[in-house]
Amino acid sequence: MSDEGEPQAALEPGSEPVSESAPEPAPEPASDPEQGSGAGHEPGGAGRRTVSDPAALKALAHPLRLKILRQMAVSGPATSTTLAAALGENTGTLSYHLRRLESGGFIEDVPERPNSRERWWRAVRGLDVRRPAQDGMTDGERAVAGALDRMRLDEDIALARRFTEEQGDSEGWMRGSRSLSHLTKDEVTAFHDAYLDLLTRFARGPEDAPPDAKPVLLRWFALPAE
Repeated sequence: MSDEGEPQAALEPGSEPVSESAPEPAPEPASDPEQGSGAGHEPGGAGRRTVSDPAALKALAHPLRLKILRQMAVSGPATSTTLAAALGENTGTLSYHLRRLESGGFIEDVPERPNSRERWWRAVRGLDVRRPAQDGMTDGERAVAGALDRMRLDEDIALARRFTEEQGDSEGWMRGSRSLSHLTKDEVTAFHDAYLDLLTRFARGPEDAPPDAKPVLLRWFALPAE
């Protein structure tokens, strides 16, 4: 049910190589990276791997690592050299951050290119990134989670502004809706899980996309009206 009586344009579409779920009141992402937006697993959650280790989330909490994951989500597998050209960073810096993302379980070697002169990386598919329970985190881990939230919030605000300014000329590429409904907490969870299944249904990496596809950023959140 729309709060205006009909669907309204709202927040823009991550793919981040990662979809986000939150047992606690918390955030994508994704893919962040776009992290990979949950691509590569089956509807209903089959094949989805949950990531909730604070140490793994710490690997995400750096602006350059989020940019790396976004670049892989948009353009596919990459080396430190191709990322250096795309992101304007030196290869040594990128190699360090790639190793951090690998240790967190967010990227992996491309097995089809074992004899390449450079190491090729790709975003891990099928990740469901979840914030650990608040009472299970140390003060330092809460600080890391907060820093990651702020980085994502800054991007989401920029995306909302871009949506507002560009939606009218997007030729149908920017879509959104604002709604209000009366739900129980279990129903909010069911809605969220249905959204993740919908992401799974439409998830694709650049290597699997048809010629007329574009990388599209997707966002969703729910909160009580009062």
